[in-house]
Amino acid sequence: MALNEAHFNMIEQQIRTWDVLDQKVLDLLGDVDRGDFVPEAYRDLAYADIAVPLDHGQVMMHPKIEARMLQALDLHPTDVTLEVGTGSAYVTGLLAHATRHVYSVDIFPEFSRQADERLAIYDIENVTLETGDGANGWGQHGPYDVIAITGSLPMLPEAFARSLNRGGRLFAIVGDAPVMEAVLIRRMGQDEWSREVLFETELAALINAPQPTRFVF
Repeated sequence: MALNEAHFNMIEQQIRTWDVLDQKVLDLLGDVDRGDFVPEAYRDLAYADIAVPLDHGQVMMHPKIEARMLQALDLHPTDVTLEVGTGSAYVTGLLAHATRHVYSVDIFPEFSRQADERLAIYDIENVTLETGDGANGWGQHGPYDVIAITGSLPMLPEAFARSLNRGGRLFAIVGDAPVMEAVLIRRMGQDEWSREVLFETELAALINAPQPTRFVF
């Protein structure tokens, strides 16, 4: 697939230089055109290093964060994947190309409807789009091999980690603005998980994200 100049530059100048060196991920970003998923009003910003606005006060993650997430999740064709926060459906499309099946949930029905239309451009049929509140977990189709959470969480509910298969991977951005941590959780055993901090960033929170107990003096 021949890439337009802006798409090519996004991959080579933003993403590759941010330690995304997995060729499978770089190829995937070339195969799925971000421009097909950005709202019409922001189409000229599709490849820019910004959080593109969506309706309802939501945003798309920066392209380099999307790419680092995909690289960290180490996607395989046999993986069953949960995405919390369908949003523009760009990440949904990337996950669908790389894994066996994607369950994607969003609290806004409008996003699910738009996602169906955008994914149809690529004849993607291995995605189940659902509307609901996934901020505290979405175990209906679990356990999962991969969980990608595309909005931030002040704290990560335990239900997500417990929805992973053994060997499963979970990406989340956890904390409060202005400094949040992108973390990778791996399930090592029945009651054993590892936690790796990947980088610091900032991202809008999921709607109804659970809040930790805060002391008021």
